[in-house]
Amino acid sequence: MRCRHRPVAAFDFKDVELLASPLPSALSRLTLMGMESTNVIPFPQRQSSAYELVSFHRRELADILSIYGQLVAAGEWRDYAINTGRDAATFSVFRRMGETPAYRIEKRPKNAAKQGAYCIFGSDGRVLKRGSDLKRTLRIFNRKLLKLADSD
Repeated sequence: MRCRHRPVAAFDFKDVELLASPLPSALSRLTLMGMESTNVIPFPQRQSSAYELVSFHRRELADILSIYGQLVAAGEWRDYAINTGRDAATFSVFRRMGETPAYRIEKRPKNAAKQGAYCIFGSDGRVLKRGSDLKRTLRIFNRKLLKLADSD
């Protein structure tokens, strides 16, 4: 079987010149029209106070997701959401979709020296536990797992 090549259309190299240097020709057109500008307007700069988002580190997420996986397997939890912000990072746990969170695990680094960086809130907004160590703070859910295991 033979391949038949189609002839290539003729190419005008003047088009390449115009595409390669559109700026000088555009400037010369503006100068001819009397629209030359010598004022340079700088782009607006971002604020110098750039902020960092607070987020969970890999090890922290591993600890949280370990507890989450156990309670999902037990049928207690179904969904989660992670929110990051300037002041806090939040891991919200839901029993059913579209509800208010059953629990919220928050990390607030500003509170690390005072009350501890980690805090667990219930569905009604009450503080269930605070602490500076995430693993110790998450022990509140180990009690829940033990209760579920005893009820089986």
